[in-house]
Amino acid sequence: MVKVVGITLKEGGKIYYFSPNNFQLKKNMTVIVETERGLQFGRLETGVIEIEESKIKSPLNNVIRMASKQDYLKHKKNIKDAHIAITVCKDLIEDLNLKMKIISANFTFDRSQLQFHFLADKRVDFRELVKELAAIYKTRIELRQIGARDKAREIGGIGQCGRMMCCEKFLNNLDNITINMAKNQNLSLNPSKINGSCGRLLCCLKFEEDNYKKCNKCFPKIGSKIKTKKGEGIVKSVDVLIGKYKVDIPDIGIIEVEAKKNACC
Repeated sequence: MVKVVGITLKEGGKIYYFSPNNFQLKKNMTVIVETERGLQFGRLETGVIEIEESKIKSPLNNVIRMASKQDYLKHKKNIKDAHIAITVCKDLIEDLNLKMKIISANFTFDRSQLQFHFLADKRVDFRELVKELAAIYKTRIELRQIGARDKAREIGGIGQCGRMMCCEKFLNNLDNITINMAKNQNLSLNPSKINGSCGRLLCCLKFEEDNYKKCNKCFPKIGSKIKTKKGEGIVKSVDVLIGKYKVDIPDIGIIEVEAKKNACC
């Protein structure tokens, strides 16, 4: 087990784990942390907790110090300047006639890097744009092309379930999601039901898939013949959530049968 603190680097953003570095830290404190991009301003979403080392998928960086009032003011200025940088970048894109759309921009806390996220249908040669931006801001410029899922994560919002979208809140890796996952979970294949705000299949289909695979072992396959206390019939549907399935028995009709729960479910 490793002692960590959960920290967000922007309001409503993902939670990243950092080493508390022997600081006495509590939830809602603001801190300066070390990241791959440089120093960042963050807010604690948890106190010091212990998690399994296997759950840490990237090097565990340190909390550098607790944030001061001056740090907070600098952080707010960075946010304001990043919004202005978006407008500047859009003007340059128009001048250079580039087929790309800027989604967001952010400075690292120490302003050692200014990163832009953009959408584009094809690869874009933005070397001249980088030169122009570097000349203006005198810092390292990074432009990162993102996809539809990344765009949704950047913008954020509320999912169909009424809660903050998973990709925005906690999903670090946006893995491939297939229509078979929806089928395995007996969901209607109506796009309005199984697609998220990004227009792609819901992220939750992926991280719920393993549980459904495990629990489906407790149920017979739809269309298979099965014997029940009331006779032999054909399985018409299964409902993993309530632990029951429906069987159509000749001369009796459709009955509901409770699945045999075992170690798999």
